[in-house]
Amino acid sequence: MNQALKQARKAYEHTEVPVGAVVVDSHGVIIARAYNQVEKKQSQTAHAELLAIQKASKKLHNWRLSDCWLYVTLEPCEMCFALACLSRVKGIIFGADSPLFGYRLDKKDTGRLYKIGTCEIEVISGVQASQAAGLLKDFFKKKRKKGRDEAHKKNKGPSSRKKTRTRK
Repeated sequence: MNQALKQARKAYEHTEVPVGAVVVDSHGVIIARAYNQVEKKQSQTAHAELLAIQKASKKLHNWRLSDCWLYVTLEPCEMCFALACLSRVKGIIFGADSPLFGYRLDKKDTGRLYKIGTCEIEVISGVQASQAAGLLKDFFKKKRKKGRDEAHKKNKGPSSRKKTRTRK
């Protein structure tokens, strides 16, 4: 998880939502690492998990990652969880819960893809959750502050002053 957090910090440095992911093979060796690049690539599919799974598949020359584990700093969204299932990863280990986009939200049939039992993936949550959550909270706090500062400047700038006419 330390390496996934390192990837999340890279995302933070690039003003991306700080989520990092690594794929580890059956021997515990990291075979792929990635961080969110949604803004850079202007694609909602550029999540850390998706990019890491793509890199791992390319490295192994196999889309089936049967003996691999995905470590990610934030609970995967439904898209990333489904990709992990389709890629046959053995398990997912994640840090912080995602109360807005996590795959478990309001789901009775979590992990159900196509037929019952087609996605039997082990999930371990809460690993280094406080570090992952702290990074996310700090990122969004700074982003909100920057937005408020920009709005304040905009409202105080010369173009926002009321123009008054004087009668002659």
